Amino acid sequence: MILASLIFALLAALLHVYIFTMESITWTKPATWKRFSVTSQADAETTKPLAYNQGFYNLFLAIGALIGIIAVAMGAPQVGWTLVFSCCGSMLLAALVLAASGKKYLRPAVLQGTTPLLAVVLGVLALALG
Repeated sequence: MILASLIFALLAALLHVYIFTMESITWTKPATWKRFSVTSQADAETTKPLAYNQGFYNLFLAIGALIGIIAVAMGAPQVGWTLVFSCCGSMLLAALVLAASGKKYLRPAVLQGTTPLLAVVLGVLALALG
């Protein structure tokens, strides 16, 4: 169960790196801003600083989760699990906020929140049973 938890944490981290790329690097490309329900190039330009900042938030969560995974694998479980639970828990809570933002955000919220949810639940089970 530990391995499964860490794999889901890795998938969550990789997804958040991808989100970082869209928000902080390709935000003003139509394919990206349309994915985020932005309605025009002008609106994409206006929201670019906000998206840029949000992208780095996602990158930092991903980096924290990755460092946590490495720490668990290298024999520092207290540090590792603290980072995995903290970062994946934040990803999960952000997905809940996104879902609460409106019906049209339910699908992306599920996509964003499923892997960190599984990482946290399986990690807690593994630690409680192990």
